[in-house]
Amino acid sequence: MNFRVFTVLIFIAQLSYAQSESVDVSGQINDKPGGGPLPYANVVLKDRSDGSFIIGTVTNEDGRFTLKAIQPGNYLLELSFTGYITQLLPVQVGRLSDYLDLGKFEMLEEVRTMVEMEVNAAREGVSEFMEKKTYDMEENISQLGGSVLQAMQNLPGITIDQDGKVQLRGSDRVAVLIDGQQTAITGFGNQAGLDNIPASAVERIEIINNPSARYDAQGMAGIINIIMKKSTERGFNGKGGLMAGIGALGEQRSNLPGIPGQYLYNPSINPSLSLNYRKEKINYFFQGDLINLRRLNKNEFILRTYENGDVIDQQYLENRTQTAFTIKTGVDLMLNDRNTFTLAALYGREAHIDRGSLPYFDATSGERARYWQFWEEEVNTSINISSAWVRTYDQPGKKLQVSLNYAFQREDELFFFDNTTPALIGTDTTFLIADENVLDFAIDYFRPLKSGRIELGSKLRWRYIPTNMQFFPGVNSILDMGAAGWANYDERIAALYTNYVFERSQWEMEAGLRVEYAMLDYEVIPGHNTYQSDGYTYFQPFPNMRLAYNLDKNNKISLFFNRRVDRPDEQDLRIFPKYDDPEILKTGNPTLRPQFTQSLEFGYRTSWKSGYLYTAFYGRQTTDVITRIITRIPADNLLNAISQNAGNGTNLGFEAVWEQKVNDWYEYNFNGNIYQNTMSAFTIENLYPFDLQFSMMEQKAYSGNVKWNNSIKLPNNFKLQLTGIYLAPDVIPQGRIDTRFSIDFGLTKSIQNGKGEIFANGSDIFNTLRIEREILGEDFTLRSVDFFQTQMFRLGYNYRL
Repeated sequence: MNFRVFTVLIFIAQLSYAQSESVDVSGQINDKPGGGPLPYANVVLKDRSDGSFIIGTVTNEDGRFTLKAIQPGNYLLELSFTGYITQLLPVQVGRLSDYLDLGKFEMLEEVRTMVEMEVNAAREGVSEFMEKKTYDMEENISQLGGSVLQAMQNLPGITIDQDGKVQLRGSDRVAVLIDGQQTAITGFGNQAGLDNIPASAVERIEIINNPSARYDAQGMAGIINIIMKKSTERGFNGKGGLMAGIGALGEQRSNLPGIPGQYLYNPSINPSLSLNYRKEKINYFFQGDLINLRRLNKNEFILRTYENGDVIDQQYLENRTQTAFTIKTGVDLMLNDRNTFTLAALYGREAHIDRGSLPYFDATSGERARYWQFWEEEVNTSINISSAWVRTYDQPGKKLQVSLNYAFQREDELFFFDNTTPALIGTDTTFLIADENVLDFAIDYFRPLKSGRIELGSKLRWRYIPTNMQFFPGVNSILDMGAAGWANYDERIAALYTNYVFERSQWEMEAGLRVEYAMLDYEVIPGHNTYQSDGYTYFQPFPNMRLAYNLDKNNKISLFFNRRVDRPDEQDLRIFPKYDDPEILKTGNPTLRPQFTQSLEFGYRTSWKSGYLYTAFYGRQTTDVITRIITRIPADNLLNAISQNAGNGTNLGFEAVWEQKVNDWYEYNFNGNIYQNTMSAFTIENLYPFDLQFSMMEQKAYSGNVKWNNSIKLPNNFKLQLTGIYLAPDVIPQGRIDTRFSIDFGLTKSIQNGKGEIFANGSDIFNTLRIEREILGEDFTLRSVDFFQTQMFRLGYNYRL
């Protein structure tokens, strides 16, 4: 289906599940005869249906008043003062703003004024407002004690691909934030660090499929915002926990002959500690988490068939030992009633040792043609320092925020290789250092209005990554010495945005525009045997729009438009070949350009007392899709996967979420997603290690996924969760990925008067979540199945201080 036809037939609505449950309403009362403020006037909010009292207050010396924690609904606002005519004003509380300013009122001595006002609010948690979906990590009991990446695979709309990347609605172009900021831990163009963040450090996860202009334009599939634990309760409080687990309980497929055994019955341990102390105007917070584990990181069996009749049967076995920890600490300083300053630091260190064994057999004769082994020592160290100053005003909700953030990550990677063939034995070593530096400066301004709010802001970013790859050839070396050296990634971005929210009794609108200027210089060492320095510049608008109509209090339809960008990450450009598999190399491409995406959605939500149903039709069209293309090296059976801009892509789909409380002890959440992925025909040129062209016809496939989360309350404070996941076959560049499915469970019991909790859970308990792929080249076919570790059983204990 042509995408333009689709835009005429279907529009979108991004249904949000997250709103705040209350709103602060403010205003000012003046004396009509004198024009000055009227202090100590009475302000009372009543229920419009029966006139019952809800909340009341009096104005201060400036005539201002604030009514806090007002629920969405219809009310009457009563203003009274001795000697003045009492005023009664109909007030409707909407759902789009946390703070609303009713403006100025004038108390009259003779004239009764009747003015209708509309007040808008936002609700956090599951609700009918269409902005984002929010999930509490403590409710995801089947993944307690795991990593953030493992926890995400159970969330509606999210899948994990064969490389461990997060996908939203079939795309891995996702921007991952921590506390609303991009950090070096999660990456600025990938999600490499998510498997190193313990889920115990996270309070909740927000999924934003269609972000407003207030967010960075990066990430065409949407945004995942990870909210770390942080308390603001007075006094001393905290939470501690300890988890132990074991994974990979049995071998799924035997190794090819002559290599070490697979890591099985792999232990893991995850202690965590969260502390908070608030006294008067100072709030200190600390969160520390550790993961220590052993696992079967990769166990892929690959069959390569060539047109010349050669068939290579190989295995990629990677056994890993890993230690990762994160520490977040900081302080909130309430300087006075109007100014707050926050300083926080997030530190992470992940170290692992990989032991790789890759045998290659001639599938026809059964003889081993090659045996490749590697030992990798890698340390990733990151730190993110953030500071923010917030200035508030007499008008509740009006604020100015200035933030300065610095992120750093060092990738320190050392490989030792042994190459054994019938004719020779070779050794090689490679060493990589990559230092990522990111500096962000942002100004944001928020002002509530009578029927909504306005947001304005700007952001500057500088991102610099010097990378140095050194090759140390040994005996009978296979390293390409002309491909080593250094490269520098230098990115600068400037952005301005405005976002306007408006609400009436039945209509809601949000419209915004972000304008972004980006410049990238990728400097390559002079004399590199293939690539030269390159880069790009663009100045582009990124509009967003949402229009919603309330059919009644339980039914809503919504229309959404969004335009976003995905800039190639440094690793997409990285010019150095990666030799972990010497017969299937991986190389970046400094000639890459950004991909741009336009999205449309049309959604409908209906709710009832015990549940809701959310449905949405959506479509995305992307130009210059960034992906890896595998080609055969001429006159050899070696393959090379190089990053390319490979034509245009279209994604059309339908998503549904049905949540139902059946009775007092059973409730469920059912999520289904069906979509069609289309990749247009394209021709690309791979320059490394030889200049050659590759063409691919149009690819089209239907796919989808189903997730069913079941929560059951059992006697004696036990709670059981069962989750089933099914992922249908899907199209990938040059091929397809086969069906995947798994079942998870979790069991918790509250003890010690609610302060303590014990839990047991299991991920992929039947060990079925394997990855099967088929890749089609011009003169080869690659079929693979990866039996990496997905099965895990855990026991744990948490205690609230």
